[in-house]
Amino acid sequence: MDIQSKSVTLEQVSKIFKDPQSGKDVHAVDGADFVIAPGELVTLLGPSGCGKTTTLRMIAGFELPTKGKIRIGAEDITFLPPNKRDTAMVFQSYGLFPHMNVFDNVAYGLRLRKIPEDAISEKVMRFLGMVGLDTLAKRPPSRLSGGQQQRVALARSLIVEPAVLLLDEPLSNLDALLREQMRVEIRRIQKSLGITAAYVTHDRVEAMSLSDRIIVMNKGKIVQIGTPHQVYRDPVDAFVAGFIGKVAFFPAEVRGIDEVCTVDVRGKTFRLPRFSEELKGAQRALVMCRPESLTLLPPGEGILDGRVTTNVYLGHSIESFVATEMGEILVQVDNPDARRVFGEGEAVSVSFIPELTKALPAGEQ
Repeated sequence: MDIQSKSVTLEQVSKIFKDPQSGKDVHAVDGADFVIAPGELVTLLGPSGCGKTTTLRMIAGFELPTKGKIRIGAEDITFLPPNKRDTAMVFQSYGLFPHMNVFDNVAYGLRLRKIPEDAISEKVMRFLGMVGLDTLAKRPPSRLSGGQQQRVALARSLIVEPAVLLLDEPLSNLDALLREQMRVEIRRIQKSLGITAAYVTHDRVEAMSLSDRIIVMNKGKIVQIGTPHQVYRDPVDAFVAGFIGKVAFFPAEVRGIDEVCTVDVRGKTFRLPRFSEELKGAQRALVMCRPESLTLLPPGEGILDGRVTTNVYLGHSIESFVATEMGEILVQVDNPDARRVFGEGEAVSVSFIPELTKALPAGEQ
């Protein structure tokens, strides 16, 4: 393969729209500033309307930034048209030509580039083999499954050997099993080619399983950039913690911060080794607890009493759903054969393992 991976750099990029009703400026993207390294897959993750798709469209050239610069490698591409950028895009809707078969859909970009037909034939079959569709080259898109159509769209984008591959929620139209299979395929192909990729999704499982790094966005701003492990284990605030995975928050009073953060939670004192620097000088905090950081004890022994409503057996663990005065809390019981498992309907008390939690500012959740 002749793909030459390049970096993608955004320098204080903003996109401002005019609200047609109020006439006020709306910051769809506000000061995006990041670098995607050559060969890296970075996911833009966030709720609907957070600016992730607008950011991707600015990299592709379908939207022009109001402020800032965009570079691919060393080249400033901020105001270049899409066809002058070394990018290819995979859309949510596949975008296949219904009057062309699989082979011709994949060959389309090469024919636009006036590649000799014998070279096109060899290359198309090579890329169809890469996505497992070489036996379906003559089939029309209407006779393909959703997963097969998405593979054709991926091959069509990759065959022109772009420096940067852009993917806009490409799996959202697929069922759960196909999404899981395609996640593995996209990751395998992207890594085997070493292509730089930016991927947009609002699905945290996709982001966690695909990405080298995740850019979490909210209300047009970048909130956190990190590896999947970093944003899951060390979110910067309650919004990221809640968006990136299942979580329970316990309000706490901050008693002191030195090497650890000492907090009181419902009358009990805990020393937490991980905490936000913003808590220095603060009086209140939220203790972020993932399901695996929570434990179940007999009534009265933890910090919050409740009752097990449902147990979901997963083999290596059991998910216990506990009804409490703070709402339903999910507790993950690992290695259930070696631990006590409270049955459905039993009274319990919830606590947490301090080393697996993090103290966050008591702000937006």
